[in-house]
Parts: sequence; C-alpha cells; structure tokens
Amino acid sequence: MASKYVLVINGKPEGPFTIDELRAKRLKPADFVRTDGMDDYKEAHEVAELRSLFGFAKQTVIPQYYGSFDQRVMANLIDWLIVSGVFIIISLIAMLAISGQMARAILFIIGLVVIPIAKLLYHIVMEGSAKQATYGKILLKIRVCNEDGSAIDHAKAAARNLAKIASTCTFLIGYLLCFFTKKQQCLHDMMAGTLVMKGRLI
Repeated sequence: MASKYVLVINGKPEGPFTIDELRAKRLKPADFVRTDGMDDYKEAHEVAELRSLFGFAKQTVIPQYYGSFDQRVMANLIDWLIVSGVFIIISLIAMLAISGQMARAILFIIGLVVIPIAKLLYHIVMEGSAKQATYGKILLKIRVCNEDGSAIDHAKAAARNLAKIASTCTFLIGYLLCFFTKKQQCLHDMMAGTLVMKGRLI
C-alpha cells in the first residue's frame, strides 16, 4: 500500500495525500509532512521516500531551539524511574523466590551497581537510535543530535554519556554550564560535540 502523507499548509495539517496528490500540490523540500509511522513532522527532504520520488537533496537542518535545563532534568528523572522501576519489579519477583536477609541484602547491593550501568546502556542505545532520545526525552519532546542537527550514532552516544562523568566530577558545574552557553550545552555536550534540541511541534 502506497504511503500517504499529512502535509502542513499555511500552518495547518491537511490530508493525508497520496504521492500523486503531493505532486499536484507541488511539494517543496522544506514542506512539513508526516505519515502514521513517523513520531513527528519532518521536512520533505528528510524523508528518504520523498527524496527518491521528488529528487530532493537532503539538507542539513541547523538546530535553532534547544532543550532547556528543566526539560533535561525532568527527562532524566523519568529515565531513572523507568530503569529503576524495571529493576525493582525484577527484584520483587526474585525476592519471592529467595529467602533470608543476607540474600536480599546482596540483591540490594547488586541493584546499586546494576541500575547505573543499565541506565548508561539505555541512554547509549536510545540516543544512538533513529529516535535520538530516551523515553524521558521523547515525552519532553527533546532529542540529542550533532551540532549540525544530524543524528548521532551509538559511538557518539557512548562518548557523550561517558563524558557525563566529567560533568559530575566538576561538582555538577558541568551541567550548569548550559545556562551560560549559547547553544545550552553542558560540559559533556561540548566534549562530545552534541546538542539537545527541541523537537518540532506543529
């Protein structure tokens, strides 16, 4: 079944339209479109199918709106709840299967080690994926990108999240730098060459 796209016309979503109908409307590279499978609106040149059919060249989208400190903090809290919640559920199930205070104490200590490692891996996998964001960031409509607006890969996501050690070791001053930098970058963002940008809202 051929894809159909919602097209933003004069600031309002209209459609969905077929490819032929988009041709009739003279779709331009900078027009915002969306299909059912997309999380948010994108410019037409960002969609591989439309680039192929219309001969658009993919353009670099320079970020102009950056994730604020409170958005980033709230997203991080949500992510902690998600990762911790999963471990707590697993721990509760394990506690039903084991007995003894010592075994439960060991399970608690394991959690103190496993949860931070699991959260690190979760950030690397999610931020390096096509979503460019953890579930906390998705809910707050912010995402991680390179300084030119392009998606980061898993290697860059790993570098960014490991660089958070430097932001933390500076007594959190590395995080507060976002208040004083033009692109609201924390120390780990500057070290990794990344930005946290706001998603497009229509």
